Order: sequence, then structure tokens, then C-alpha cells
Amino acid sequence: MKAIEIRESGGPSVLQLVERPRPELSGPDDILIRIRAAGINPIDTKVRAHGPLLPEGLPMVPGCDGAGVVEEVGEAVTRFKPGDEVWYCHGGIGGPQGSYAEYIVLDNQLAQARPRSIGFTEAGAAPLVLLTAWEALHDRARLHEGQRVLIHAGAGGVGHVAIQLARAAGARVCTTVSSAEKADFAHSLGAEYCINYHEEDLVEAVMDWTEGQGVDIALDTVGPEVFRQTIPAMAHYGDLVTILDPGPTLDLKEARMRNLRISLELMLTPMLRDVPRARVQQGEILRRCSKLIDAGELRIHVSQCFPLAEAEAAHRLIEDGHVSGKLALTLE
Repeated sequence: MKAIEIRESGGPSVLQLVERPRPELSGPDDILIRIRAAGINPIDTKVRAHGPLLPEGLPMVPGCDGAGVVEEVGEAVTRFKPGDEVWYCHGGIGGPQGSYAEYIVLDNQLAQARPRSIGFTEAGAAPLVLLTAWEALHDRARLHEGQRVLIHAGAGGVGHVAIQLARAAGARVCTTVSSAEKADFAHSLGAEYCINYHEEDLVEAVMDWTEGQGVDIALDTVGPEVFRQTIPAMAHYGDLVTILDPGPTLDLKEARMRNLRISLELMLTPMLRDVPRARVQQGEILRRCSKLIDAGELRIHVSQCFPLAEAEAAHRLIEDGHVSGKLALTLE
């Protein structure tokens, strides 16, 4: 099978198109999937640049999520049969093979039936960002109806689905964007108020939108400086969640005065630490997201697709930092 392989860490040019043996079922619970599309995520570029996160090392095939068609099932599998269409989040950080390939083998419990109302491209690009946004908002921040929520980088991969998940839960949403075009996109997803961070002061804008109260929940998808800037924009007793390392020099005096609950979100933990119950919970999240998608309450925006052989170009684009929604590899 064709696959993208990383043999040494480095820039996008280390992504090499190679021929690999097609993976075989290794246990009675396994399924073989013919991949039709794979998501491209920032974690892929970090693994490529800095090396795998698991000790099995290089060479490795990147790519954490995808969608495709079941071609073979193990003798104990009853959930799927050949021909079933699935989506999943598994592998791609070292150890288990990732999704930048024509085939993948995984335990059938790690796959779910893909949403019927979207194609393979959208389904393949969605699982990692959906799991990240859902866990951050629902599991970490305890999102509920009527809250005011700030989503940073609302036009990005995690941000554009987080806006929709918050709206589906009955929350009011504001978001940060870098251009009028991205503001229009965020508004189309349900954001009530967009803050252009090049032109407006974050805290002043949030306080104006919340009548001086601050937001109940904020989701940082950018990094330490944005995390720091967000603290004074929070309501007292609010929830501030970040999907990145907030850094070692963070001053939390104001966060303490506001009695904030600060949470860290990493949806890769079940793979990194082998937490089976968390993998089951992530499967339930994908099932719930599938229902929202098929009900028309959640959409996945894929701004550009690349064939497998052009993975290098896709990584260069995502590292430029100006992508709206998601990028995907297609393996028709």
C-alpha cells in the first residue's frame, strides 16, 4: 500500500511517499479499513518536526484520524461487516500506524459508523477536533445552556466546531478572528460576536459584550500569551480551558482572585497512557457528534484537500497558520 512515512524528524520535506505492506488483522477484535480520507492536524506537524510521542520511534506513519470502508473483520467482531463506512481517531503519534496511508488496522471498538449526511472527506477530517472541542467544553468546563462562551481562533479547526457545539448546547458565543472574512465565517457557524484581535482589545471587547461580567467559559486554542490575556476577560468563578501548555511562567494571581477553574485538555491522553475507559467515552462523543451532524446542527468545514502524495504541501500550509476549518488528505 502507499503511505507517507517519517524516517527522521524535521521539516515538511521529511514526509516521504513509500510502499508498505498492507497491514493484517492481528486479533479477533480487529478490523481492516480502506482509508478514503485522513485529517491533517497541527499535532501531525509537531510529531513530524520533533519526533514521535510514543517510544516505538521511527520510522512511522503520521495521521491521527480518518474515515473509510471496512474491508475485513476479525472473527469476534459483530459491530461491523465488510462494506460498512466508519470514522475513527487512532494512531499517528508513534507506535500504531497512522492514517496517512491506504489501509489501517485497529480494534473495532475504536471506530464508529460515520455520519450519513457528510462525505468521507469531512468525516475523515473531523474526529480529532470534535473530540478536543467536546471534551474541553462539556467534560472540562461543564458547559450548559445560557452561558457566555469565548472561543479563541473560531475560524480554525478546533474553533469552528467548538462554536457550533457551544451553540447546540444553548450557549451564547463570541470568538476571536484575524480578518473580516473569518468573522463572516464564524458568524455563519453561530458566533454572536467576533473580535478582530488585530484591531480590538480582547478584554474591552469581551466586557462590552457581557455588560462588564466577563465570559463564563473560555477555550484557548492558541497558546500561553492568549491564555494570559484571557484571564481578566473571565467572569468570576468561570472556567478557562486550554488545549496547549500554558507555559512555566504564568502569573495566576488574577485567576485566583476570580476563583477560576483552570483545565487542561489533551484528547490524546487515552493513546499516550492507554486508558481504555477514556477510549470508550471518546467513542460515545463521536456518536453524539454524528447525531448533531445528521440533524444539521454541526458541520465540518474542509477548506482544502490534498492527495496523499502532496502531504508535504499540506503541512507547509497548516504551519503558515492561516487555514480556515480543516485540511484533509484524500485517498480515492
